[in-house]
Amino acid sequence: MTQNNETTFRPEARSPRGFIDKRSGQIAIERRLIETVSKVYEDFGFEALQTPAFEYADALGKFLPDSDRPNVGVFAQQDDDDQWMALRYDLTAPLARFVAQNWETLPKPFRRYAFGPVWRNEKPGPGRLREFMQCDADIVGSDRPEADAEMIALAVAGYKALDVPARIRINNRKLLNGLLVSLGVTDSGQQLGVLRAIDKMDRFGPEGVALLLGAGRKDDSGDYTKGAQLPDAAIQPVLDFVLAGGADTRSGVLEKLAAVLANSAEGQAGLEDLARINAAVSAMGVSEDEAIFDPGIVRGLEYYTGPVFEAEFLRELRDDKGNLVQMGSVGGGGRYDDLVARFTGQQTPATGFSFGVSRLAAALSLIDAGKRTGARGPIVIIAFSDSDMGEYFGFAAELRAAGLPAEVYLGRSGMKAQMKYADRRFSPAAVMIGEDELKSGTVTIKDLDLGRDLAMQISDNKAWREGRPGQVTLPRAEAVKHLKSIVES
Repeated sequence: MTQNNETTFRPEARSPRGFIDKRSGQIAIERRLIETVSKVYEDFGFEALQTPAFEYADALGKFLPDSDRPNVGVFAQQDDDDQWMALRYDLTAPLARFVAQNWETLPKPFRRYAFGPVWRNEKPGPGRLREFMQCDADIVGSDRPEADAEMIALAVAGYKALDVPARIRINNRKLLNGLLVSLGVTDSGQQLGVLRAIDKMDRFGPEGVALLLGAGRKDDSGDYTKGAQLPDAAIQPVLDFVLAGGADTRSGVLEKLAAVLANSAEGQAGLEDLARINAAVSAMGVSEDEAIFDPGIVRGLEYYTGPVFEAEFLRELRDDKGNLVQMGSVGGGGRYDDLVARFTGQQTPATGFSFGVSRLAAALSLIDAGKRTGARGPIVIIAFSDSDMGEYFGFAAELRAAGLPAEVYLGRSGMKAQMKYADRRFSPAAVMIGEDELKSGTVTIKDLDLGRDLAMQISDNKAWREGRPGQVTLPRAEAVKHLKSIVES
């Protein structure tokens, strides 16, 4: 007798790092978010565009891999014709390729929106995934500041539709560029140092930022951060520029900035852009509480060529343990007039806005915590006996025909386990058609939504069992109407 010593390989059940599974609750929130925002995009006249998950690697813009390392930053593979293809890392690079490829036949300006997953081959960490959703809108082919104003207005409308408290903060690259040039700061590396210093205003305040604009700053631990090396005469004007955002109104910010940028032609051009944006968003009903000019917003200024927008989440949120959750930015965008130039060599103006789907979904899940959500399961029909399965499926079909999601329990567990199953599915109701109901032509319905609510108020188990909260027996002809009232409540 020969003994088989071979060991059966059993892989470990695990998710790849940086990738997550999503269950119905999160999927429902993301779906609601995307459907709501897409409706706003369409109300503003944007058309949907769906591009492939893969693009040729040489078309990927800022994430363009090295020719000898084509899988750096992106997930790439070599096609059978030796060309490298990569999963898209955002929705903007595919737009650039599409516009360059189809420019002659497109309506101009071209207004498109898109949503879908994107992939980045980066080290994963808390809040940093390798696969996530984006939801963007862009106008390609208009250099008007009013195009930027429309992106701001649709962002405001989107957050309103989602019932998300947010405020759009707006800056313009021309303002800081003009100020720095007027101060003699023309080196790109030094300008980047200024941007990084300004970005730390919330953490370090004016005094700390002043140090970072100059020689540098030493923190409490003794660690030293090298500064932007601005001359002393340039530090205060930069601080005055950033602090001009303290005004309560958009026109008030413009007045303060006009004094700071009096000697800069580029800065004055940037102010003119913002003045036209202000006129347009005001005409569209965007209030000061919904959008404000803030010269302290600098993230993305290295990338954007004009106005830049950042959506700030305004509500305090706490997780299920009571810990404060910092949401930060929940969307952003701006003007990038070099969108198509990589393909055509010609500058093509463009502006856009992107809703932060992942952060917004996290915020909405916390806002909806404890509430009924769109993730509710179907009505569950309890299975008492094999011989009556036809009755159960007939009633399930009747419910579906009436527009009510329904399923017959297909396990082999008893009544108690079936009710637990319905509760775990977050079903609105369970239906019981037992021997008594079949004889009398009735249906027993347990309102699980009501039961959950009442369970919070009844502490006596005996009273709970005897009271059978939310349970009613009705003639079968009245059952569908009653179930509809439960689902729609």
